[in-house]
Amino acid sequence: MQKTLILGFIAGILAVLVFHQGTAFLLNTYGNDIPNVVAIFGRTGAAFNMNPVPPLGVPTVASQAFWGGVWGIILAMILRATPVPDLLFSFVFGALALTLVAFTLVASLKGLPTFAGGNQQVWARAALLNGAWGWGTAMLLRPLGLRG
Repeated sequence: MQKTLILGFIAGILAVLVFHQGTAFLLNTYGNDIPNVVAIFGRTGAAFNMNPVPPLGVPTVASQAFWGGVWGIILAMILRATPVPDLLFSFVFGALALTLVAFTLVASLKGLPTFAGGNQQVWARAALLNGAWGWGTAMLLRPLGLRG
């Protein structure tokens, strides 16, 4: 169990830095120049956002990495306990679970409109970025043999 917790946390952090932020980088660098991509996902800001996040003032990407690690623990425990197709399940888990929590609980705590105020481009972008995180976490967990 301890191995699952530690490796899930590490894989979740690395998945934010490589897959989540890598997808954000690709959307910002290339997607913002493609009208059809902008129509679906909107204009994407730069990856590795270093703006401070209250209350501790840590960079946004560090906060995202930490919470990616926390979610990585949850995902690793689910993958260890259930015989689901890991890559597909993890993409859907990231796209749905993380996005729903961000659009409801986190938005309420931050005083933001829930469900991104109905902006479907933000929904699509969040689902893609969080799905990329989930897929990446599963890819990083695969060689670690965490299956039950």
